[in-house]
Amino acid sequence: MKLFVGLGNPGARYAHNRHNIGFMALDRIAADHDLAPWRGKFQGSLSEGRLGSEKVTLLKPETYMNRSGQSVGEAMRFFKLTPDDVTVFHDELDLAPGRLKHKVGGGHAGHNGLRSLHDHIGPDYARIRIGIGHPGHKDLVSGYVLRDFAKADEDWLDDLLRGISDGAPHLADGDPGRFMNAVAQRTAPHRSSKRPEPARKPERAAEPPPEEDTRSSLQKLVDRFK
Repeated sequence: MKLFVGLGNPGARYAHNRHNIGFMALDRIAADHDLAPWRGKFQGSLSEGRLGSEKVTLLKPETYMNRSGQSVGEAMRFFKLTPDDVTVFHDELDLAPGRLKHKVGGGHAGHNGLRSLHDHIGPDYARIRIGIGHPGHKDLVSGYVLRDFAKADEDWLDDLLRGISDGAPHLADGDPGRFMNAVAQRTAPHRSSKRPEPARKPERAAEPPPEEDTRSSLQKLVDRFK
């Protein structure tokens, strides 16, 4: 069994915040793949079902971001899972909006949700780092991540979430490469690399050759002085 964890803060006031993109990703997966209705468990919201051939549990911790590890640790102990079974979906300041990367292990880079996970389950879990961009200065980060996505973000955000949902079965089956390809199909659709040939200019009609002058020298001289 695989445990997919989305990071965010509970409650309607945070629902569309940039910091809640992990929740958004799991909501889209659960809806698109007809997983079980969300229910309260492990200090969070839980949905279960199958993605591809793999049984999965989706968990949205409702402990607030900086205590996410409590909920995840409780779920892992109940299901007897290891960090290898866990994939965490979270916002990433260091990636441009709409970019996404898969990573296993590593530091928490100051992300409070990841910091809590490190404290409770260690660093050796997989992450889906979902780019939200950076406000430009560290003093602006808190306000930036706790604000809603702008209206201008709606198109790329919808494409990205659809791509994550498309690729979720591959991720559950342990194939992050195919997962990333599925995301790319939504966010950067294939376009033919062959450029169309420029239109050719219409060819000018060939001019007829000059008629051969058959006049005699005497006739040419007479014609000249007419």
